[in-house]
Amino acid sequence: MEISMTGIAKAFGTNQVLRDVSITLKAGEVHALMGENGAGKSTLMNILTGIHKADAGTITIDGVETTYPNPREAEKHGVAFIHQELNIWPNLTLLENLYLMRPIKNAFGMHDKKAMLAEATAKCEELNIDLPLTKEAGECSVGQQQMTEILRILMLDAKVVIMDEPTAALTERETDTLFHMMRQLKSRGVAIVYISHRMEEVFTECDTVTVMRDGHTIITKPIGETDVDEVVRHMVGRSIDEFYPERTTTPGEEILTVTDLIPDGFDNPISFNLRKGEILGVAGLMGAGRTEIMRAIFGVDNHNGGTITLNGESLHFKKPEDAIKAGIAFITEDRKGEGLILDFSIGSNITLPALKQLCPTHILKKDKMVDFADDLSRKLGVKTQSVHLPASSLSGGNQQKVVIAKWIGLSPSIIIMDEPTRGIDIGAKRDIYDLMNDLTNEGVSIIMVSSELPEILGMSDRVMVIHENSVAGILDRETATPESIMTLATGGQ
Repeated sequence: MEISMTGIAKAFGTNQVLRDVSITLKAGEVHALMGENGAGKSTLMNILTGIHKADAGTITIDGVETTYPNPREAEKHGVAFIHQELNIWPNLTLLENLYLMRPIKNAFGMHDKKAMLAEATAKCEELNIDLPLTKEAGECSVGQQQMTEILRILMLDAKVVIMDEPTAALTERETDTLFHMMRQLKSRGVAIVYISHRMEEVFTECDTVTVMRDGHTIITKPIGETDVDEVVRHMVGRSIDEFYPERTTTPGEEILTVTDLIPDGFDNPISFNLRKGEILGVAGLMGAGRTEIMRAIFGVDNHNGGTITLNGESLHFKKPEDAIKAGIAFITEDRKGEGLILDFSIGSNITLPALKQLCPTHILKKDKMVDFADDLSRKLGVKTQSVHLPASSLSGGNQQKVVIAKWIGLSPSIIIMDEPTRGIDIGAKRDIYDLMNDLTNEGVSIIMVSSELPEILGMSDRVMVIHENSVAGILDRETATPESIMTLATGGQ
């Protein structure tokens, strides 16, 4: 199946989202679609799959002009979209989610769960996927839910598969499995549209790249004829050399000491320190225990023994409120599930942690709250027409800025950032890096957990490497290299 989209235009009200966009998808090709959040990538694919109707332009499939009235019709004809926002019912099992729209029935017209389980199990074995098919989706990890959604699409025998940030919530093993699946699909002549901000994945797994900016297609090139610097330049208008700001802060005295902390499920004690104005990067493989350590420090999860000393005072955080009162903030890796209330306004999200300070008499002072939210959203460069709009209306990068804004409003002395730039575009990443620099210049200390080695190397003053629930080593900026970090992360010396 070959698809050509030519001269596509789309506006929502007065907001012109797409202008004269063209792209061609070929059978057996993995086509990367890149651009900053808001560039129009998802809107373009939503038009292809019938979620939106184009205002202008044509779509031809194998030479025949075609439009799908809805996504169900698109799937019937072999065009499937795996969205970044999962279409999973948490109260159903993974198996029930897989067969929700196309159950296998027996001779009496009843759902044949035995046949469905056998077929799904065989497909999992074929693709080397390990899923607890009879477990409720709400009790499964985000990665398992994501793999279920991917598996559902693959079982449709699709001819074109669109993947929007498919690896954002996957472990390294699950990501490897996904890439294996993609290669299998490619060998069968399936066309894949791969929407991602992760350059290393694009350059290792894709054949062609199309870059979009401000609703336009800027370039389309074979991967072998371009490089990361050119792609970044077309996406954001600047070179990758300017990607990470220069670290100008000299860390000061030690302000946080963690000694022999044993988070739940750990056998090895965790010890490290943090200095004033420092960015301490925390690296390691997925599942190494990085997030669990941070959750134990912040009081989200329990720990069995150990001490946390802040500015010379020994503390024990039984709940997050204790850590917040001590001046510690925690920006969770799951901004949509734990960091934001998406249905609330941007302003309500920003003011929520600071309500006691803003309204000490327990009477909400709306003008004061709006001024507070406006000031912080401007300071962090949140791109929105009004703080009264719902947080769900923002792009991923702007949602992340709102999460950071709500904690900055408390003037913390320490901020734990768990995957602070996951799933956001390059321009928004640079904004967050600049903000981190500004915060440390003001004396704030940051613990940054990240799975991206360039980010760890580009922003950290020191790097703590975690391997199998233990501190494998702490490296100075001068001695931290991709090789030294990966050696420690995989159990080497």
